[in-house]
Amino acid sequence: MNVREYYAYLTAAREQLWNYLRALPQADLDRNLIEDADRFHSIKDLLLHVTDVEDHWVHGIVLGDGVQGLYPHDWVRPQAQQYDLAWILDYSREVTRRTCAFLDSEPDLNRSVKLVQDDPASDTVTLDQLMWNVMTHEVRHTAQIALMIRQLGHTPPWLDYMRFVRPQSTSAQAGAPDLDEDLDDTDEL
Repeated sequence: MNVREYYAYLTAAREQLWNYLRALPQADLDRNLIEDADRFHSIKDLLLHVTDVEDHWVHGIVLGDGVQGLYPHDWVRPQAQQYDLAWILDYSREVTRRTCAFLDSEPDLNRSVKLVQDDPASDTVTLDQLMWNVMTHEVRHTAQIALMIRQLGHTPPWLDYMRFVRPQSTSAQAGAPDLDEDLDDTDEL
């Protein structure tokens, strides 16, 4: 699997999660479910954080053109209860749109990316490694959101990769003859 394929899955799963969250009461989205947490307490806090991380790494660090300036907020302590879910999703959609366009441009995923732009001694990673970090980060927080949804007494949407992957049938499932058997028959001729 490659970055583009996995990001396409994440984009589809995001849309499903967002559609689900729109149906939840606002109070559930803002409820403090991680009381001992330093920065992120609610579903909306985590949604905003996931978007901030992707925007920071992909658009701020890699492309030097972050989206966060169009959606001003405190990304360190988001306190997302002050924002409507629609505002968070608009910000997320813009980041997603720009990331999709970037990946569609077929960037060199082996290119080195400095993690701290203004530090000449900064560590570097490949763009591929950075993208996998961003995507893995989202998956981890999406799992937290699913748990929070359960804590609120709801059943979260099914967001597993297998739900979104295109089914591949085997020749036996499709009713096609088994090619190995056909080859065995021709060997006898």
